[in-house]
Amino acid sequence: METTRDGHVLVISLRREDKRNAINVALAYALDEALNLLDDDHELWAGVLTGTPKVFSAGSDIADRGDYRTPRGGEYGIIRRVRRKPLIAAVEGPALGGGMEIALACDLVVAARTAVFGLPEVRRGLLPTSAGLFRAPNALPLNLARELILLGDPISAERAHAAGFVNALADEGGALSVALAMAQRICSNGPVAVQACVAAINGLLADGDEAGWAATARATEAILASDDMKEGVQAFFEKRTPQWKGR
Repeated sequence: METTRDGHVLVISLRREDKRNAINVALAYALDEALNLLDDDHELWAGVLTGTPKVFSAGSDIADRGDYRTPRGGEYGIIRRVRRKPLIAAVEGPALGGGMEIALACDLVVAARTAVFGLPEVRRGLLPTSAGLFRAPNALPLNLARELILLGDPISAERAHAAGFVNALADEGGALSVALAMAQRICSNGPVAVQACVAAINGLLADGDEAGWAATARATEAILASDDMKEGVQAFFEKRTPQWKGR
């Protein structure tokens, strides 16, 4: 994890490219610490969250088998966080599974034209457990969200932009600079007003989160004891195609 300041903007960079920026316990707590700094430092008015030049994040590091939830931020240190300051995702390369769920937890999204977004959990007999089941339908047209969740296939940044999820497109390698310019534009506005707006919007969205989390818990319970879930995870580690049994 790396953090840098650019005026009133905090840039948070995931730095685990050898693992495609997959989130393990250490990275979750490092992200939590960085977001705590953004939340608590009165001189910071906006944040930009990015990955590395080739990948935003591949989601949970399944091999880590740890608890990625932090007391203040929830999953990955961000998913259940109550924020007042705007956070922009700057996406290069894949944002898959938990990586897309991290982008869904941000207020705005900038993506390189070569970026892709996806929720591939069903390919492993799993499901999106970090709010993707309800935030994707909120942020995208319903049937496009269903496509992402049920097919498990990624979509291009252009398609995500046309659907209204991505706010701005950038050339390859340019997502961070575009996101920084957007953050600086936000910082030219009244910070108290901006933070009140972020709190109001996110507060309204949070009203529906309780039902979303309950639905996610029911769906998770349905697969936990399934043969298919065990097969999907085992096939992932063995790098083979799963042999589903439908039970």
